[in-house]
Amino acid sequence: MQPYLNTNIASAPPSATFRVMDKVAARIAAGQEVIDLGSGESDFDTPEHVRAAAIAAIEAGHTRYTQVAGLRKLRQAIVEKFNRENGLSVTPDDVIVGNGGKQIIFNALAVTLNKGDEVIIPAPYWVSYPGMVQLCGGKAIEVQCGANTRYKLTSAALEQAITPNTRWLIINSPSNPSGAVYSREELRCLAEVLLRHPNVMVLSDDIYEHLLYDDAAFATIAAVEPRLAARTLTMNGVSKSYAMTGWRIGYGVGPSWLISAMSKLQGQQTSGACTISQHAAIAALAGPQEFVAHCRSVFQQRRDRMVRFINNTPGLSCIAPDGAFYVFASCAGLLGRVSRAGTQLSTDEDVAAALLDEAGVATVHGSAFGLPSHIRFGFSYGDETLARACSSIEKFCHSVR
Repeated sequence: MQPYLNTNIASAPPSATFRVMDKVAARIAAGQEVIDLGSGESDFDTPEHVRAAAIAAIEAGHTRYTQVAGLRKLRQAIVEKFNRENGLSVTPDDVIVGNGGKQIIFNALAVTLNKGDEVIIPAPYWVSYPGMVQLCGGKAIEVQCGANTRYKLTSAALEQAITPNTRWLIINSPSNPSGAVYSREELRCLAEVLLRHPNVMVLSDDIYEHLLYDDAAFATIAAVEPRLAARTLTMNGVSKSYAMTGWRIGYGVGPSWLISAMSKLQGQQTSGACTISQHAAIAALAGPQEFVAHCRSVFQQRRDRMVRFINNTPGLSCIAPDGAFYVFASCAGLLGRVSRAGTQLSTDEDVAAALLDEAGVATVHGSAFGLPSHIRFGFSYGDETLARACSSIEKFCHSVR
């Protein structure tokens, strides 16, 4: 360990998904062909009217600092979005805009966690949650949620996990990596537990809100149980719904004391988000929404194709996700076997490494999400890309002995 490093950063793991992206970039730079199913973004371009709004902002000279919490006009658009789509009654002063959803989550944890504080994280989880908790001086309490509960936290498991040191519960619905979606009734059951524990706050990560399939309906816990609103941070952003991952705009709504503290931290950290991106986000939230519905329709077709493929491929199986754009597949049928190239497949990380090395397909191993024996396959890519990936994965799985 380097003597000058903070102990939290020295012991924290790097982001597993960005490690995969680095490997993919290195292989492409070396002239190798890689089919990337590991990154969390779609193949769609940002909508034209959103791009036009950004260009107009540049031409109009909107290239200077904004308030730390974000442009008032953007925060008003967020207020209207929460009121229109989620039934949450908030004001612009209840809203903060950050440099992506990651900053919103990190800042919320940073301003609330002290040594010994615990954060309950249902597993499988987005890879960055535990690392963020650790970097902020807290302790991640992972609660295993397997296929038997469709990868969702139950009220009984939540009750058992809460201790006097519990500070936060993180809920991600639709979920990365599993695509699990909590129904209103499931959230209500969790809320009943939380109402008995007034010191526990709730961080609701709703970033995949609009990516729902079949009969799945979106609900967010502060709207399901308004008595929790005073201790809930609801996080969202424009990255997934509007194909704006690189624009780096996330936002959160919560109690004024929390938003004020997060703004204080952000003011000493990055200040406001990119002004041009904020103007683009206004166009995304307040403008036409046909793009969102189109993406959802295309993603559902891709999901159906990927689910059929996985469940017909030896060694793999999955539950059809109700949301997001990933399939979280069990690879238990491949473990304990050997690939054609002689790789011993002892763990899910071995499987993911072999898929990259031998099949040229980048994925993310389930252990990175807190649930071993799984692989996350993204399906937010073009039909030709998915077809080539499936062909390579199928050949690999059939060759395992």
